[in-house]
Amino acid sequence: MFFLPAGCLILALFILFLPIFFVLAILQLITFGFETLGISPEITILILFLMLVGSLVNIPLTKRRLVYSEKSNFFGFFKETKISGEGIFINLGGGVIPFLLSIYFLSKVPLEPVLIAAILMIVVCNFYSRVVPGRGISIPLLIPPVFSVFFALILSPQFVAPTAFISGVFGILIGADILNLRKVQRLSPSFLSIGGAGVFDGIFLVGIVSAILAGIL
Repeated sequence: MFFLPAGCLILALFILFLPIFFVLAILQLITFGFETLGISPEITILILFLMLVGSLVNIPLTKRRLVYSEKSNFFGFFKETKISGEGIFINLGGGVIPFLLSIYFLSKVPLEPVLIAAILMIVVCNFYSRVVPGRGISIPLLIPPVFSVFFALILSPQFVAPTAFISGVFGILIGADILNLRKVQRLSPSFLSIGGAGVFDGIFLVGIVSAILAGIL
């Protein structure tokens, strides 16, 4: 009978549980970071959960119009009716919640450097955003967190985390989404969710990076 040495077994268990430990460590750092910004760990977990779940919820901003289309299957013998919605929406997890958090953080930071950082982020996000037909607006995942942190370090080194969060959120929502509304309606006149689809990942990552910075700095 073959027995694994205890050291090998411990090493295997360590490798197996290492990703879990890493996630827990990051989560601990995030909750600590938000706590330094005046948000308790319990509320932090709730916010992250609501952002993830809220990414599935889109609130209509304009009158919703249903579009019916038919698709033929099996050489035209069967027809499938597809119903899709057209209009402008705002995503709960990627639009409403980050916006409200940004308003809250605005009361804790100097206004001038944050506004400058936000304007710069609007320009950057507008430059890098692209309209993808059938999907909406897309922006490279790392652009918002990298540039928001860069501008925050330069313009507001004493308030890096909240400045990065505010500028990142407003940069994406205004620069990537709102300023591209006409282009989306012209190229892909259907469903547009502000803060959703192709930009939600960027907003969520901005929040994570900002919280980590708050926990480190």
